[in-house]
Amino acid sequence: MPTLRWLIDTAERTLSAAVVPDPRGDATALAAHVLGSEVAHLAADAEVPAARAELFAELVAKRAERVPLGHLTGRMFLGGIEVAVAPGVFVPRVHSELVLAHGADVLRAVAAPLIVDLCTGSGAIALAMAHRRPDARVHAVELDPLALDWARFNAARRAEAGDTPIRLHAGDVTDPELLAELDGHVDLITVNPPFVPDGVQLLPEYGKFHPKQAIFSGSDGLDVIRGVLPVAGRLLRDGGTLVIEHGRFHQETVPGLLRAGGQFAEIADYCDHDRQPLYTAARRAR
Repeated sequence: MPTLRWLIDTAERTLSAAVVPDPRGDATALAAHVLGSEVAHLAADAEVPAARAELFAELVAKRAERVPLGHLTGRMFLGGIEVAVAPGVFVPRVHSELVLAHGADVLRAVAAPLIVDLCTGSGAIALAMAHRRPDARVHAVELDPLALDWARFNAARRAEAGDTPIRLHAGDVTDPELLAELDGHVDLITVNPPFVPDGVQLLPEYGKFHPKQAIFSGSDGLDVIRGVLPVAGRLLRDGGTLVIEHGRFHQETVPGLLRAGGQFAEIADYCDHDRQPLYTAARRAR
């Protein structure tokens, strides 16, 4: 029987040849998945039964085709929680940890905050905020039925684990009447909308295997964002915070839209760990 070290080393070479961004990390994560273990508990010298080694090789081959890691393992981690994902559902990115950290920071002095997460997908950001702030009331909105089903599944799991339940809504985040009962009361809005311009070539994980409605948003990538900004301005209380992801495409355009709308102040753009544009944050003008 092969050892785990040999399997991971071999998989790393395969994934490196396929230009997978983190070949060692992905090989290790797939090994942990196949063995029903956590990465930290893997024993490099352990012998792996043939059936497990065969399954591992199959998953490595799919990852080499650039199928997203989360779609192979069925899970992803964000903000200290695990969420289930599947093909057809957007896999949360580790970069969203920075959005969570920003949101938590601005709410530090707010008791029992009211939070709205738009384009919630699998529910990861909303559930991570509820996990971090048990005193919060969290609403999450998603239009895609498949993503909403997974958000409901994840929300039920987190509630069973003891987290404060969130409220999920099926809806269009650009709807002028969305969550009208919360107008002027929301402390924080987080948004991870589709923001890639149509036709842009992306890594296969996103351009080929992720749902297009979660990635692309019109000729300039701003169709959803344009519709979200007035909704956010209506929902937020004076001084409430909007945090909206936009990636490298809109370092200037999203702050520009916020300034032009006249509803927001303290507008600033932030980068990820690689110093690439990631999100913009702003306060609702008083």
